Amino acid sequence: MTDKVKELVSKCLQARDMAYCPYSRFPVGAAILTADGAIITGCNVENASYGLTVCAERTAVQRAVAEGHRQFAAIAVTCDIKDRFVGPCGACRQVLMEFGSEWIVYLTKPDGSYKETSLSELLPLAFSPAHLGKN
Repeated sequence: MTDKVKELVSKCLQARDMAYCPYSRFPVGAAILTADGAIITGCNVENASYGLTVCAERTAVQRAVAEGHRQFAAIAVTCDIKDRFVGPCGACRQVLMEFGSEWIVYLTKPDGSYKETSLSELLPLAFSPAHLGKN
């Protein structure tokens, strides 16, 4: 594991601890590695009107975009499930796809162990911005 991956995994675990999840009690953390080496974190933020809840991955993407980033290399995501690796929900996979299919995705357990995969593996045959120019 490279130092940057260690840092990315560590930051996603820290972000999970910041989650606001009084309804589901299911904290999620995410950390994005930008193309220029910055790490931007996000956590899930729930709302009493459940549909307004924002996932950790989307929080991280929105923060990164607000800080001027548009190119990304990787994302690490984690929750409190200890016995298996858990990936982003479908909506988050689609939001990540907005910024390219070549993301490395680190599915991270609470103990810091992870499984490396890719966004294109998690969302095969994805709809992307490239499809909008094909009409």
